[in-house]
Amino acid sequence: MRKLSHEEIVTRQIEKIKSPRLPLCVVLNNIRSLHNVGAIFRTADAVGLEKIWLCGITGFPPQGGIAKTALGSQDHVPWEYREDVIGLIRDLKQEGYQIVLLEQMHGSFSHDAFKPKTAVCLVVGNEVSGIASELQSLCDAAIEIEMDGVKNSLNVAVAFGIAAYQLRGHLKKAGSLRA
Repeated sequence: MRKLSHEEIVTRQIEKIKSPRLPLCVVLNNIRSLHNVGAIFRTADAVGLEKIWLCGITGFPPQGGIAKTALGSQDHVPWEYREDVIGLIRDLKQEGYQIVLLEQMHGSFSHDAFKPKTAVCLVVGNEVSGIASELQSLCDAAIEIEMDGVKNSLNVAVAFGIAAYQLRGHLKKAGSLRA
């Protein structure tokens, strides 16, 4: 084995960019930290996510802290700002997305046990208060990352990364891709 050169990695990624995106989008609702938003952009690019929806107080490009952690991915992942998160969720449901909250709730599935049906909209909430209660009634399912340590949660960008890669695996296995 040998480590790939930077040129080999770039060449491989150019081919992947031409690949269809996953039927997976994320709604970031009231994310306070621009660094978290930037990190989520970078992970969204890595998993081939089709779109990021930025809602409420969530910052959006070109705000300064986003670019620092996004490292240019904010220019490659489609995104849109919508103030009205409830209207957006209703629209996405109408388009056939399965609305999945990333939240610790009664009846939530472990992130690794959840099997998405078709297109998925993952909803991620505020770093402190999580998913707003008015969104909970609009969801089709909730997933959580089980915690074995003293703390009861992960950083929102880290939690998104774990959930996004898990959903990516299920969607790719099911052959779900969009042009």
